[in-house]
Amino acid sequence: MKPLGIEGAWVDTPRVFTDDRGRFHEWFRSETFRDAVGHGFRFEQANCSRSVRGTLRGVHGAAVPPGQAKYVTCVSGAVLDVVVDIRVGSPTFGTWEAVRLDDATHRCVYLSEGLGHAFMALEDDSTVVYLCSRGYAPDREFGIDPLDPALAIAWPDDLTPVLSEKDAAAPTLAEAERQGLLPSFEECVAYRESLVGDS
Repeated sequence: MKPLGIEGAWVDTPRVFTDDRGRFHEWFRSETFRDAVGHGFRFEQANCSRSVRGTLRGVHGAAVPPGQAKYVTCVSGAVLDVVVDIRVGSPTFGTWEAVRLDDATHRCVYLSEGLGHAFMALEDDSTVVYLCSRGYAPDREFGIDPLDPALAIAWPDDLTPVLSEKDAAAPTLAEAERQGLLPSFEECVAYRESLVGDS
């Protein structure tokens, strides 16, 4: 696992073994994860999302503590996976980083508690699976407009974004900050440090 430019996010590119029968790879290994992140990853929920080309999901976040960390991969098709730093007070607040996840490289992205997450399907029937450290809790979760001009996420020019009504109505980053929805960088770092030693 290698850290991304946003503190608290990593990408893992597994070794893929191929032969005339097909392919095999490990998409999660607790020991590798713990060595990179500094604590174990105990998850409460596993999600699977299948999307048509152009579907844009996110930017989704959750209040910290406890937040919701995610370990994300694409098992069929391809998506542009985006991590957004929505932690008030972070040195990289308001920035984003994109990683292509697909069924060829089998890359995985881990984003720790407090970071925002979004992805766009680059092909029909793109299927994303992800492990979540906490289960869905609508009272703690919120969205940010993925097309917010201030964020200026570089979604593919050749695709028309297809959003849910909820995501399309989400506030901009600045509006979410004014509404007090966003976690603070200090809270997020402190919460992550409290997990050190977890297996």
